[in-house]
Formats: sequence, C-alpha cells, structure tokens
Amino acid sequence: MSDENRAFANALNLPRFEGAGDILLKRLRLIIRDSMIEHVFYPVFPPDKNAGAVVAWLKANPVSDTSR
Repeated sequence: MSDENRAFANALNLPRFEGAGDILLKRLRLIIRDSMIEHVFYPVFPPDKNAGAVVAWLKANPVSDTSR
C-alpha cells in the first residue's frame, strides 16, 4: 500500500520513528474486515514469530460466510 503523503498513517496515528533522516513506520499488522480494523498486532516482536501469531488469530477468528 502506498501512503506517500502519510495520510493513512496520520489518520490512524501509526507509530513511527526517524532513521537516516527519514520518518518511517514501525512494524505492525492490521486485520481489516468489511472496511474496519478488527485487530492490530503491535509491536511485531519477535518478527520471526509474528506470522504464526497472525495465523493463529485468524484460525481462532474465522470469517463467517453469510452469502451462502
């Protein structure tokens, strides 16, 4: 996702830091369903374990299919 003007980051007040003269966003994971933020994983630590935590959360919180 591109956010060149930081409109999204500013609207959500996302965590950031300065590095090498640039303002950078800290790592986080957003679970978005039906255009709503349902869950936030922050901080992403340790990074090598976070994908497993996200998968576990998704399995525990499945999307219900109401179209059937």
